Amino acid sequence: MAFDIAVKRIYEAPDKADGQRVLVDRIWPRGVRKEDAALTLWLKEIAPSDELRKWFGHEPERWVEFQKRYRTELDGNGEAVARLRGLLRDGKVTLLYGAHDETHNNAVALAGFLRA
Repeated sequence: MAFDIAVKRIYEAPDKADGQRVLVDRIWPRGVRKEDAALTLWLKEIAPSDELRKWFGHEPERWVEFQKRYRTELDGNGEAVARLRGLLRDGKVTLLYGAHDETHNNAVALAGFLRA
């Protein structure tokens, strides 16, 4: 089954085309009011561990290894992954993140994991 997944910075305005909006960061993004985020769910349990997040530090040269380590964490996080897959069965889900780097972040890695 192919899921309809989008990835978007939480600082971009909500759009009806986003479908269900799920924040996948462990830490709430600075400067975003909860009522303005238009979230379906804040699924912080699916975010990388603090240890992995700090190790990665959004260093592009660590991206490939980060994805491997994060996938290992996701494989051991069945409940959160199942919850997200349940939302995906109901239609489009936009994974939201706060990082500045639009290419190397946990939401992009998570979308790749879900599509695989």
